[in-house]
Amino acid sequence: MKRSLRLIAALLMAGAVVFWAAAGANRGWTKTQIPIKTMDPVTGLEGIQWQAKFVPGVDFLGAALLGSGILAAISFFTSRKPKQPPIETKI
Repeated sequence: MKRSLRLIAALLMAGAVVFWAAAGANRGWTKTQIPIKTMDPVTGLEGIQWQAKFVPGVDFLGAALLGSGILAAISFFTSRKPKQPPIETKI
């Protein structure tokens, strides 16, 4: 039980860091829309259009690391071997 909890915690931590880095490594808050500058072909004025895109921020990374830390902490409070019931002796 201890080993499996620690393995899950390590996989969660590594997966969160890899996903955060691959999705843009945003050092701000998580964004669900990003601004894209566009130029109007007729007037030549610049405008901003919002595109729906998920970019995880440090809050996403922090929540995942907190979750993996909690799993790792729980592993320290679990017993290694299951407790055996007392042996009854017949006299």
